[in-house]
Amino acid sequence: MTTKTISGGVVHELPDDLMKALLAEPEALVQWEDITPLARNEWICWVISVKKDETRVEHVQRVPEELMQGMRRPCCWVGCMHRTDKPLSPSAKSVLEKRRKT
Repeated sequence: MTTKTISGGVVHELPDDLMKALLAEPEALVQWEDITPLARNEWICWVISVKKDETRVEHVQRVPEELMQGMRRPCCWVGCMHRTDKPLSPSAKSVLEKRRKT
């Protein structure tokens, strides 16, 4: 029995729930492997950075759908705040400030 290796991101490993969603949609998996490691990292971070379980479930479902629609990165998202290889953008800093206040 062979195990399919699915690429992760530059900071984040591929979580099991997202891996299962990608394996269930072969076309989405092809798109996943075609995007850059940084783009995969953005999708993974977009999935794991939510506060509510139901939001995570929604994001996991949306990743394959949006990849099959041709999206290469999550829309309207400030990006991965866990990367240490670049400084935070002004928009990411603003989001973090707002989160600290709530």
